[in-house]
Amino acid sequence: MSKVIYRRRKSVRPAPHPEEPTYGPLTSQELQLAARNHSMPLEVLREDVTPPGLHYVLTHFDIPHVDTAAWHVRIGGAVERAMELGLAALKRDPAISVPVTLECAGNGRSLLRPRPLSQPWTLEGVGTAVWTGVPLAYLLGQAGIDPEATEVVFTGLDEGIQGGVRHHYARSLPIAEALRADVVLAYKMNGADLPPQHGYPLRLVVPGWYGMASVKWLQSIQVVASPFQGFQQSVAYRYQHTAEDAGTPVTRIRVRSLMVPPGIPDFFTRRRHLPRGPVLLRGRAWSGEGPVTGVEVGIDGHWAPAQLDKPAGPFAWRGWSLPWVADPGDHELVCRARDATGAIQPLEQHWNYQGMGNNVAQCVRVTVE
Repeated sequence: MSKVIYRRRKSVRPAPHPEEPTYGPLTSQELQLAARNHSMPLEVLREDVTPPGLHYVLTHFDIPHVDTAAWHVRIGGAVERAMELGLAALKRDPAISVPVTLECAGNGRSLLRPRPLSQPWTLEGVGTAVWTGVPLAYLLGQAGIDPEATEVVFTGLDEGIQGGVRHHYARSLPIAEALRADVVLAYKMNGADLPPQHGYPLRLVVPGWYGMASVKWLQSIQVVASPFQGFQQSVAYRYQHTAEDAGTPVTRIRVRSLMVPPGIPDFFTRRRHLPRGPVLLRGRAWSGEGPVTGVEVGIDGHWAPAQLDKPAGPFAWRGWSLPWVADPGDHELVCRARDATGAIQPLEQHWNYQGMGNNVAQCVRVTVE
């Protein structure tokens, strides 16, 4: 991979993180973030649905304490009827359950060189859950959207400072995306109340989009007639070449596959060890752009198509498997997926300033004994 050249900031435009990308070791700040924001162990890819305690978590600020008896979500702005709804009222509305694979937009950031400084994900910033709640389109229909409306802004209770800007975490969706039938205001995860770290008592879930769109701990939903310019929309979560580049917004999840690590690990290096003989390689694949249509597995550079399982839903990961007869020695296993748009995972990652959308093909090194 060629060396990336980047320039220091010359403008006063706030940056999502204060430091430039680095070739150096992990910083104490990154380790602190890693301790707060946990990933999904790759062996959990065996499960169709990720248990809440093993599903990835990214929390920008503090997990807010919510008094459910006093809490309500406000719906207003460019609507005919403003509304305030508590949790009991929401649970009386029509409900849907949607299996959704959520992935952090920064998944894979720590593998980039130079490394953008933020949450240092490797590959495990992902999980799949069944989210139950009220269709957003239903509530927006009840409120009545004004004709001039263009976006819907979702604001959480979590508050902090990023890039020198104090704000509540907030993101917007275009009206067309907000009115999709599968976008849900979820109050349950895998059939139980949302855990605190996953947005209790109410969160947004936007199937197909990276996790930054699925705002947690919702306190307000505002329909607006002009583009939202909040920090998490206009500064963070952008594909940028340099700090000065305004970039383009991160939206839908790029196609990706991951492998269940075969065999057993070395504690420190996590290198895999397994006995010779037949092995069933398994994993999951997903994309927010279109259905997964194929997965290839490379074994020491020789590629073979994997068998695909039936998907649990249009935005839930799809299982895949490939039998392999493992010969003694060191081997390199690689998996990559493609989707209905023709997109395929790259074998070398394209660098960007914030480390977003890194969907490079996974490589697993194993020793067969």
